[in-house]
Amino acid sequence: MTTTERTAATHRLVRFLASVTSEAEARLAARAGADIIDCKDPAAGALGALPHGVVASIRASVPRHIPVSATIGDLAPEPDRVLDAARAMAATGCDIVKIGVFPGGDARETIAHLGRHLAERTPLVAVLMADAPREPALVRALGDAGFVGVMLDTAGKDGRTLLDHCPPDALRDFIAEARAARLFAGLAGSLRLAQIPALLALGPDVLGFRGALCRASDRRSALDATALADVRAAIPGASSSERRVALESTP
Repeated sequence: MTTTERTAATHRLVRFLASVTSEAEARLAARAGADIIDCKDPAAGALGALPHGVVASIRASVPRHIPVSATIGDLAPEPDRVLDAARAMAATGCDIVKIGVFPGGDARETIAHLGRHLAERTPLVAVLMADAPREPALVRALGDAGFVGVMLDTAGKDGRTLLDHCPPDALRDFIAEARAARLFAGLAGSLRLAQIPALLALGPDVLGFRGALCRASDRRSALDATALADVRAAIPGASSSERRVALESTP
């Protein structure tokens, strides 16, 4: 990384995404200073979907200036099935719908289908899996379809983290590819507190956490206030107004 690139990464506002399973966890994460509240059911897979009523209650319980995202489940990329699930989740009132790109089906056609039928009305974020094969130029296809962001995560939750699957240079290339496609770039995948400084140096737009925020680092257990505070303290913060401006102006 050049000196100019390192300086830009240092000054980029990185948003802290906290995945929650309930209204109570959402309120706890919001009080701890999470920039994005992410609705997810860890017991139902890497991107397990919460019931629509729970997502609606989370959106209603969180201050409006904090965006709420929601996953639609670990679905194969089948155009109509994914579109139906995304539409149903958008109807909860969440601000962002997150769509995992899993093996099987037709990823390119699913992305294009979502672009034609939903992307103009609903902010969509794709989640690519670092531990699964990925089609070339998929990030560019997301930009062409009108998605607003792309994240890199891990499908397997086996104790390994994103950095076990992708070296820093590969993550840096992913972030650059996302920016070239006019997408915000997020990193997730069993990220640990100790990894935050190295991840910040790459200059992502979002860092997403679940396990590191939970008791005993178990993603299926409840959020822990101390763990939330530790992650928040490790990611340089900003005032609420500054975070809101950054969210509205990304990428």
